[in-house]
Amino acid sequence: MAGTGRGSTPRQRVLGDRIKQRRHDIGLSQEALANKAAINRTYIGSLETGERNPALDTLARLAKALDCDLGDLVAGLQDLPGRNDPPPASKQRRKASR
Repeated sequence: MAGTGRGSTPRQRVLGDRIKQRRHDIGLSQEALANKAAINRTYIGSLETGERNPALDTLARLAKALDCDLGDLVAGLQDLPGRNDPPPASKQRRKASR
């Protein structure tokens, strides 16, 4: 299964960086993490590079395999730009005035 082909978002990249950093911190390879979380190794690589947007169940399995709280992986991501976020209010006002 491929990504959207629309590039990654800041949210996806930060999440991927957190997964990779935690994996390195506890000394796991991508393959070892994949085995612990029952996820394909290539998917782990795609997550770490921000190419994928994982489901909640996948995030929960990753957190368990990484021995961390799921909240630690996703904390603050809501403040970063995502793919389908509405434009900032200032841009909405400009469009309405045209």
